[in-house]
Amino acid sequence: MTRETTWRPHNTHGKLSPAREAALPESAFAFPSLRMLPLTDEGYVRSAIENFAGVEGASDEDRETAFANIQRAAGFYRVPMTETDWRQLGTRQTPPGYERERK
Repeated sequence: MTRETTWRPHNTHGKLSPAREAALPESAFAFPSLRMLPLTDEGYVRSAIENFAGVEGASDEDRETAFANIQRAAGFYRVPMTETDWRQLGTRQTPPGYERERK
């Protein structure tokens, strides 16, 4: 079942301080109701793909919505994504350099 996405591009990019993350609208997160996994740039989309399986307290419906949001953000930021179902996230080997660079 394909879910409607809630994600919308946002003009906040780069490393997010707790205050900047708190100021983001729900539409900037993969899990909008939980306000988890911001999708504000390529690095955060890659991080969301990598950390999706570690999100606790999310229902299957939340995960379907989050997956649709990640897919949409990945397309927008041109992040390659081969997964076709949320159950596949977190199961692939990631190539070197795939993680978000820490500054």
